[in-house]
Amino acid sequence: MRFTSERLLDDGVVEREFILGEIPGILWTPASASAPVSPILLSPPPIGLRRAYPRLVGRARSAAAQGFASATIELPGYGDRPRLPGAEQAAADLRRALEAGEPVTDEIIDALVLPLVERAVPEWQAVLDDLLRLPGIGGPAGYSGGVISIGTRLAAVEPRISAAVLFAGSFVPRVIFEEARQVTVPLHVLLQWDDEGNDRQAALDLFDAYASEEKTLHANLGGHRGVPQFAGEEAERFFVRHLRRKLR
Repeated sequence: MRFTSERLLDDGVVEREFILGEIPGILWTPASASAPVSPILLSPPPIGLRRAYPRLVGRARSAAAQGFASATIELPGYGDRPRLPGAEQAAADLRRALEAGEPVTDEIIDALVLPLVERAVPEWQAVLDDLLRLPGIGGPAGYSGGVISIGTRLAAVEPRISAAVLFAGSFVPRVIFEEARQVTVPLHVLLQWDDEGNDRQAALDLFDAYASEEKTLHANLGGHRGVPQFAGEEAERFFVRHLRRKLR
């Protein structure tokens, strides 16, 4: 992890941009801490870091106020990163099906989502490797955001993830439902009930598939970007309960 810039935000949060191999990202840390702070992996929406930055920095500042570090990366195929093979065709097939009012087939969903998951999960693990080597940062780690399939697989395969906030709101391949049965960490799932781009029943079925003994579904009326502020605050309290408790 090579840091390329550093600046102090007006609330004292330190923001550092970094490069890890070909992966650009951003790390936010609290101004001061008396002990190592847990990192939260902030997964961005698949729109590119530049567009997602205002949302991400808001979440990072809130996390810092609770004593957590946060890191995000550019997802494979977005921003200035090379496009994933077949991604444009899969996106075109999805648009065509939606515009025609036709069902979105498993083949379209797999082509659209699985290549992203297969690239993003090992990248997040590599980021976590380097984060936990930095002075002032220590486990356990959390994960927060979407694409929900990325978060599901990462929570299933990465033992250093101790709690996850998952954003429902994307198409889910069938294999991810199987992998959800391997997820046992505490979960807090956010679902916008009227999300125009979300298969609500698929989100409910995925929630049911998780094997976690503690899992909470936080559903609110409204569209994809209508998550109320209090829902985000509940997610912060979730991390305080689980990440701080395990640091003791």
